[in-house]
Amino acid sequence: MAQSSILSANFKAWPVVLALSIVSAPLVIMYAYLFIDTVTDSAPGSLIPNEFTLRHWDFLWQSRPGKPNIWPVALNTLIFATSTTLIVLAVSSTAGYVLSRLDVPGRGFFLAGVMVLHAFPSVTLIIAIFLVLQMVGLYNSLIGVILVKAALDMPLGIWLMKGFYDTVPWEIEMAGITDGASRFTVWRRLVLPQVAPGLAALGLFAFLSGWSEYILPQVLTPGNNVQVLSVYLAGLIADDNNFDLARFKSVGVFYVIPVIILFLFFQRHLMNIYGGGTKG
Repeated sequence: MAQSSILSANFKAWPVVLALSIVSAPLVIMYAYLFIDTVTDSAPGSLIPNEFTLRHWDFLWQSRPGKPNIWPVALNTLIFATSTTLIVLAVSSTAGYVLSRLDVPGRGFFLAGVMVLHAFPSVTLIIAIFLVLQMVGLYNSLIGVILVKAALDMPLGIWLMKGFYDTVPWEIEMAGITDGASRFTVWRRLVLPQVAPGLAALGLFAFLSGWSEYILPQVLTPGNNVQVLSVYLAGLIADDNNFDLARFKSVGVFYVIPVIILFLFFQRHLMNIYGGGTKG
């Protein structure tokens, strides 16, 4: 009987699966061809590869004249995205809890101010940020651009975490406090696990935002020793005299691989993003 129900459910789902497969097919073919194009060469005017080559991936083991080595650039990108994510998670998870649970004076005004800060695009603040970083000696440094990026992403993170904390029943905290646990222990051991899907989603979005950021690193960290992958990739386009489209595609694939791996690892948490806030 159970097997019959499963077969019936699968039979009802196949039109949806088929429709999604048809819609997704062009994207899959495009990405497959993009990767194939990075490891093959084609005759002029032909779309069909005629030979296998790793020449377009030689940036992995040798540097181009006037360009930094790709591995320090990738490390800078990882440090930038990871540090930004950790700061956003640390501040948002604590500030969101305070705004959700405690009767802080001026809480409504603070929340409105947070959203106003988030409403300003980073490009409109870039001149002021540039001057401030120069004054404090953090211009052209990873620390400076990390702090700026985290500050710009924090308002949305605080709002999102406050919303997740609002879904957690008060009874969970009251039970912990009644048993003698401190407020910090209740938050860390009882409340925080309830909003774990929200933390995972916020962490993923913050990491992707940092990983793909271009304007801030381009303006605030122009030096080759602190360059990130987005700036490195844009530099390949700017090299008009020696632009290699296949190499540009290869660097782009190298740039996107960590994002795909991260999404595959966190997709279960994203699917359960509204799974918190239960008593069980």
